[in-house]
Order: sequence, then C-alpha cells, then structure tokens
Amino acid sequence: MKIGIGAAAEIEKIERSIDKINDKADFVIFTKSLPPSPHKRSENTEYRISDKPEYDIVDALYSGDIDAAVRGTLPANLVMKNIKARFGVEKLRRVALLEVCGGRCAGKKFLLAPVGVDEGWDVEDKLEFIKECRPLAKRLGLNDRVAVLSGGRNGDLGRHAVVDKTIRDAEEIALKADAENCEILIEDAPQNHGIVIAPDGISGNLIFRTLCLLGNGDAHGAPVLNISRIFVDTSRAGSDYANALLLAVSLANDEK
Repeated sequence: MKIGIGAAAEIEKIERSIDKINDKADFVIFTKSLPPSPHKRSENTEYRISDKPEYDIVDALYSGDIDAAVRGTLPANLVMKNIKARFGVEKLRRVALLEVCGGRCAGKKFLLAPVGVDEGWDVEDKLEFIKECRPLAKRLGLNDRVAVLSGGRNGDLGRHAVVDKTIRDAEEIALKADAENCEILIEDAPQNHGIVIAPDGISGNLIFRTLCLLGNGDAHGAPVLNISRIFVDTSRAGSDYANALLLAVSLANDEK
C-alpha cells in the first residue's frame, strides 16, 4: 500500500503526521525541496522532488503508481484544477468526515457536504452529493440517514428571499432524497444522521472551519466522491494530517 501526500510548506508537519502511522503503509511525499530535518526520516517514506508537485501527485494517482493521495499543504486551486483535467470532470464533489468533540453531539462522526465554496449551489448538485455520500457512509461505519440544512426555520419564510430559497430547496431535497429537513438546527443534525447537507458550499466550509478550527472538533479529511481514484482533500490550516492519511489508507484497503 502506497499513499502520496503533497508538501508545499511545513514538510516537517507532514513528516510528523506520517511518523504517527508509519506502520500502516508506505508513503510518498511530493514536494519542491527537501529541507534539513531535526529528526531521523522514516525509511518507508519516499520523497519525490520536482518543480511541479501539484501535477506529479495527480499523475501518480491517475496512473496507479500510488494507491491514494492526500493534498497536504499543496495549494487547493492548482491541485483541484489538475484533478478535474486528468480525470475528465467539470466539477468536484468533496465530503468532509468530521467528529464533534463537545456538546450534545460529542463523539459523533458525520459526513458534511458541500465543503468547497464552489460546490452544491443547486438542488440537483446536492441530490448528487446525497447519492454519492450514502455508500461512503456505509463504508465508514456510519448510518446513511441524511439531514438537510437550510438558512432558517420553516417559520422564517418571508424574511428574506435568499433564506426563502434555502428553505424551499431543503424541503424539495428532503422529499426527493428520502432525507430529513432539519431546517437550521445543525446542533441536532449529527445526533441521528451520518450525513449532513449544508445549504451551499460557503456555509459548509464555514461549518467545517468553525467546528474544527475554533471548536476543537476533528477533521478526518475530505474524499473526492466523483473520480475513479481515492483523493482526500485537507485544509492547510490543519495542525496534523494523520487522520487524513489514515482515511486514505482505510479507503484504499477497502477497495482492495
């Protein structure tokens, strides 16, 4: 099993993440340079150094040279653009595996989508997210019940046109996808649902950042749903990549 991860900066953070799980697979770091390390580098970690790691990691994934890839600290825009071109898709669907660490849903894991700011902007796209999330939820041991969020409670209809649209969209999606319209009550959604659908990609991204970067929640990576290989997206603001690497290992093992 060979897992690739990108390093545009803070390569030591990536190395420390690999050190935590170095018995789970062989790892390949795609980077532009290899600075001195204060600790001994792992024997089962390969370094591929070039001036275009954003292309190399995607090419290695596409060709099967690596079994799965994690973005790490490579720039999102360029990597995602290369994935779209290499795999022939117009847009990507990413879903984040998150874990709540406090409050009424403490310890609950759930899939959140959309989390890319350019994703999930219409009913049809969110229905596709639900269709693709359900098999992944089962693979990860989560229930496949879906909570659909909107920008307000149903009683808020009429307060603002944008809010009204999110409420009506949530009702339509819940009906068509056999899901539950949880209105704006995100604090309850993970309690009984393995999948949570945000009103749009901006709010989904803000939910992720609030939970994980402000609220001590855990992010386990965001797999891309609509390509034929395993790619786990990550936030460069994260402090550790061990969870995302473990998710990539788990999904790759499952496919084998």
